[in-house]
Amino acid sequence: MTDTEVKAPKIEFPCADYPIKVIGDTGVGFRDKIIAILEKHATVDHDTFAERLSTNGKYTTIQLHIIATGQEQLYDINSELRATGFVHMVL
Repeated sequence: MTDTEVKAPKIEFPCADYPIKVIGDTGVGFRDKIIAILEKHATVDHDTFAERLSTNGKYTTIQLHIIATGQEQLYDINSELRATGFVHMVL
């Protein structure tokens, strides 16, 4: 590897303050469904909850912090959120 190549940062698990941002269609129950999925897979810090609507109100962004225990857990969270059909992006 040369000096110009950049390595992706590695996450050290467990990570007690891992941010999850979910962007999806605004609708009834969006917040509750997202939180339920996150709580199924991880310990959620509800004090970090933030919700924002897009300018036209079509999309909602929810951000929370979780305790991330491993790569598989993050994959499972991402997969289940995307399978809802109303989540467009998970960051």
